[in-house]
Amino acid sequence: MDITRDMSKEAFAQLVKQREKPSPIAKDCAFAFLIGGVICVLGQLIQEGWLSLGLVRQDAATATSASLILLSVLLTGLNLYNKLARYGGAGTLVPITGFANAVASPAIDFRSEGFVTGMAARMFTVAGPVIVYGVIASAIYGLILCLF
Repeated sequence: MDITRDMSKEAFAQLVKQREKPSPIAKDCAFAFLIGGVICVLGQLIQEGWLSLGLVRQDAATATSASLILLSVLLTGLNLYNKLARYGGAGTLVPITGFANAVASPAIDFRSEGFVTGMAARMFTVAGPVIVYGVIASAIYGLILCLF
């Protein structure tokens, strides 16, 4: 029997409020800050490693981006990035690693449906809107910059 069907919206909202767990926002923010900071420090260490191998700064930056993407996709494939995200929350959304995770996760989830109809078709379900709106926003920004 579903008791929530006969409840008013207000009574249901009060029932939900009584049963919800309090959000430890300070702890969540601290973990997000810590995990995001660790990812950024890791990126800096990777860049310093590329620089020490003799790459010029611009090439080292490109190699660092590629390294972070590779590392993020590898951790996503091993289901470690999601475990990290449980603790780090928004800290794992550091742009390049979070975006790589957002592309790799659906591809991995739908790989059983085939290469084209599964992985390729579903790869951008999360990241696709980000790409579309990012391109539109940059086009508008470029147009405004040209006009003024």
